[in-house]
Amino acid sequence: MGDRWPWVQQFKIQPSHQPTASTLLHCAGVTLYNHVFLVLPASVAQWAWRPPADLPDRAPSLLELMAGVTGNLLLFDFQYYIWHLLHHRIRWLYVTFHAIHHNYSSPFALTTQCLGGWEMATVGFWTTLNPVILRCHLLTTWAFMVLHVYVSIEDHCGYDFPWSTSRLIPFGIYGGPSKHDVHHQKPNTNFAPHFTHWDKIFGTHADFSFLSAMK
Repeated sequence: MGDRWPWVQQFKIQPSHQPTASTLLHCAGVTLYNHVFLVLPASVAQWAWRPPADLPDRAPSLLELMAGVTGNLLLFDFQYYIWHLLHHRIRWLYVTFHAIHHNYSSPFALTTQCLGGWEMATVGFWTTLNPVILRCHLLTTWAFMVLHVYVSIEDHCGYDFPWSTSRLIPFGIYGGPSKHDVHHQKPNTNFAPHFTHWDKIFGTHADFSFLSAMK
């Protein structure tokens, strides 16, 4: 769709790179495998661990919901930054678990789920556990999970639209698709999945020039 619509194509971060049929099929195969053999069993296990319960009588206030979602994103950001950094700095971890995700220097949406089993399990574990740690309302948990999936796909979509999260949140505190695209081009930079503060604190932050990429 992006190739056929010039208005969409103008926002592509690496306009000279397009996913081939083989890369799409590979990512789709890995995604299907992960969901059948990892996500589905984990979902059943979670259902057994935390059986469905009646919804609370009181919904969280808007402030409570926003604080809970933001807290979950920040906690996951810290957890995954450490995990991600270690899996790039320790070669055995990278080759064994994380390298499959870096088969693509120009990510596209399906790349989001093109993960090794260990990474998929770790990400799923934190995503499920963090709302429990923060004692979030069920509605807050659902909102966090939906937003978490959305921004993860956005980071890998290969486009930096005017409505991208990083453009809506001011002061450069959120990374977004352009910063994560840099990580796929320069794997020793931009390890944090969402925000930019950990990369800036530890010297792994790399800026991105959209105009330079369009040349």
